[in-house]
Amino acid sequence: MRSSPLAGRTVAITGAARGLGAALAREVAGRGARVALLGHEKGALEAVAASLPGPALAVEVDVTDLDALTAAADEVRARLGRPSAVVANAGIAEGGPFLASDPAAWRRVIDVNVTGSAHTARAFLPDLFGTAGYFLQIASLASIGAVPMMSAYCASKAGAEAFAHALRAEVAHRGVAVGIGYLSWTDTDMIRDADRYPVMRELRAHLPPPARRTHPAEPAAARLAKAMERRRTAVYAPAWLRAVQPVRPLLPPVVARLSRRELSRSRGGELLGYTGPLGAGGAADRTAHEQRP
Repeated sequence: MRSSPLAGRTVAITGAARGLGAALAREVAGRGARVALLGHEKGALEAVAASLPGPALAVEVDVTDLDALTAAADEVRARLGRPSAVVANAGIAEGGPFLASDPAAWRRVIDVNVTGSAHTARAFLPDLFGTAGYFLQIASLASIGAVPMMSAYCASKAGAEAFAHALRAEVAHRGVAVGIGYLSWTDTDMIRDADRYPVMRELRAHLPPPARRTHPAEPAAARLAKAMERRRTAVYAPAWLRAVQPVRPLLPPVVARLSRRELSRSRGGELLGYTGPLGAGGAADRTAHEQRP
């Protein structure tokens, strides 16, 4: 088999304690990369690192803390070498009506998903300039078509997508490539937690068949790793998401009609309640954020 371009190179991944981040860590490690796993939950990060076949480093860090993230980048550089690829994967979500949401929690989603991605780029770009590397921003189907009941997440993923486009144009002349990963519903604790809430589950159930399915994290990680090897500007998991890009201007009115019908059926009931941070990752971020001085 042909050796992977990632073999012998350092790859840094944020939000790597579980879900897509952990699956991607396993995928690139299997292709011979040295992997730096960054995020909350030191024990979970270390468990993933210990399961990898090659050199790995677990660093507990909050991506919204630029000083801490810069120190983490220094540690990665010292112990594994300059990263050739960096994946801004860390993300959280909450659900429910906008007016029912907690303003501080809503703002935290924006801070982690947008500012955290920008901080990740700020901390690691000097390394990527030195290695002519690759920065991969994990976006979402929500970047292409916003849905109700997840206003903070949709706004943040659209912002992260726009940030990546702007960054690509800014750093291309320095030899750094920037890619965007568009993912549909992926089987993570965040999505499983969202499905516990009937109104969110019902909204997804009425989407077209391809768009309502939940997909395993491992095939998505494999597609992302291949995109990293080929320095792609965009990668879609599953592949059919690519076909949505040309028709994205048509999505808002379609979503509005669907949502008007479905949400009217549950108006006034507890189905419209606020979820708070979703999944174990959201809970871990809330705990870590509350403990910061």
